[in-house]
Amino acid sequence: MKKWIAIAMMLGWAAIPTRAADTKVDFTKEILPVLRENCFKCHGAEKQKGKLRLDSKEAALKGGKGGPAYVAGDAAKSDLVRRVLLPKSDDDFMPSEGEPLTKAQIELMREWINQGALWPETAIVSAPKPAASPGPALPADFKPSAAEQKAVAALAQKGIDLRPIAANSNWREGNLRLLGTGVTDSVIAQLKDVASLVDLNLANTKVTDAGLAHLKNLTNLTRLHLELTAVTDAGLAHLKPLQNLNYLNLYGTKVSDAGLDQLTGLKQLRSLYVWQSKVSESGVKKLKAALPNLEVSTGWDVTALAKKAEKKDEKATAEKKDDKAAEKKPADKKDEKPAKTDEKKEDKKDEKKQ
Repeated sequence: MKKWIAIAMMLGWAAIPTRAADTKVDFTKEILPVLRENCFKCHGAEKQKGKLRLDSKEAALKGGKGGPAYVAGDAAKSDLVRRVLLPKSDDDFMPSEGEPLTKAQIELMREWINQGALWPETAIVSAPKPAASPGPALPADFKPSAAEQKAVAALAQKGIDLRPIAANSNWREGNLRLLGTGVTDSVIAQLKDVASLVDLNLANTKVTDAGLAHLKNLTNLTRLHLELTAVTDAGLAHLKPLQNLNYLNLYGTKVSDAGLDQLTGLKQLRSLYVWQSKVSESGVKKLKAALPNLEVSTGWDVTALAKKAEKKDEKATAEKKDDKAAEKKPADKKDEKPAKTDEKKEDKKDEKKQ
């Protein structure tokens, strides 16, 4: 049990659902949020990769180049489930951008489909404005500079593709996570002139505090992934100029409460992930006091669950001990029988003497 909880924490599960076999999956509360967060960006109103849309029941059933997204009542034959279970290196893997679905999310999706994929007409499916798209503070007539075009071309030659977030858009997104440890501070330095970047994923790369200094001119950035990197409190000081930042992921870093203090000036920040970092409950509370609209995901629910599981294990161990003790009692009674037999023999000897 402890090992299973540890794996769950590594994956960043904020909750591990335990469901009765006959419990119906609630589309609005459990499935729709997963689709909004992970699917609508590439398969919604703004963009339809593979000609697939997932922001309506009709569109999902119609499907894209690969056919319907799911087969109601049969998760095993549903392309949506097949794709989220593929290795991340596979071209068909979904989601192609951002984090893979957690095991809990995949199981919910599978259950929902097997239960008939109930999609209520009353469900408000329309996605919020994509976080990666430029907000009101960003100029609509933005045009990349010559220096940016040169930097984008140079990065493309190295296999780093900074793609437009939508057709006919000058705003770009970059997912460097796929290159992993091949992305160092020297590579990140080449991003400093790409002012059109609004979404940047540096998770699992070799970026350090020094590398973050090259991002301070990317003031249009709205989303930044730094999970599982070596960044510390000192590096977060370089993020202060990023006033349009609304999503920041610091999962698995060494950031502490001192680092959170560096974020108090980011008034647009709405989502912050600090699972398995060094931040404390008091540090989170202090930051939320400065940024009332901020949602902070800490993963502490999983920690509490781990403690609960440990207590359950201890209780089970104690019960086993009691059972063993109870098993020994009949054996003790058997041992007493020879003693009674000896007493009878002594009584007969006494009778003969008399």
